[in-house]
Amino acid sequence: MDILYLDPGQVLPFPDPRSALPEGLLAVGGDLCQERLLLAYDSGVFPWYSEYEIPLWWSPDPRAILRKPHVSHSLMRSLRRQDYRITWNQAFAEVVEECSRERLEGTWILPEIKTAYQLLHEEGHAHSLEVWDLEGKLIGGVYGVQRGGLFAAESMFHRRRDASKIALIACHRGLLEAGIELFDVQLMNPHLASLGVEDIPRDEYLALLAQARRKELDLGSLAGRDFEGSNRSV
Repeated sequence: MDILYLDPGQVLPFPDPRSALPEGLLAVGGDLCQERLLLAYDSGVFPWYSEYEIPLWWSPDPRAILRKPHVSHSLMRSLRRQDYRITWNQAFAEVVEECSRERLEGTWILPEIKTAYQLLHEEGHAHSLEVWDLEGKLIGGVYGVQRGGLFAAESMFHRRRDASKIALIACHRGLLEAGIELFDVQLMNPHLASLGVEDIPRDEYLALLAQARRKELDLGSLAGRDFEGSNRSV
């Protein structure tokens, strides 16, 4: 197939994700305006590209999702230590910034990505969960985009052992309790596999997405929620 080229400023529907190249590339070009980004997540598509590249838009097959976390004995001990606290949407920019740092493979969280997702956050479409030590230092976190009953986790980080795992487990539990139906993590890697992430066929993902998108859900109320229940048994 010919890859669709998107003109900046002209927001058109994405092609059928099933028409992507085998590695998942669906379209190139365009920009990161809010309308295009929201349309992408609604369509099962996400941006992912490196410095000096134009935007690349992906819909891989298979797709990685988290349904039931796997918690190892060592992670369970970390969850139960009571030496951290968790907040929701209290440090979105800081979480995104930390996620962009110190990656051996380089980062796709470029300055324009930070700006675009900050705007999504300000409009209530992107959210963060933060993990703090008891001295008030940010030690872990995760951020992502919500569309109805979908939460698409974009990236996570840790500055203390297991802090990113605690963030993901707490985020998953809290959002499922709030009504999220589909917790998307996009692409599998060994770290995510160890936490119980599974690959599903793209067709199945798109069916789950269509169902989740029909749900009306406001995550704003989570800002005052007590997430300390994340250290309960899973």
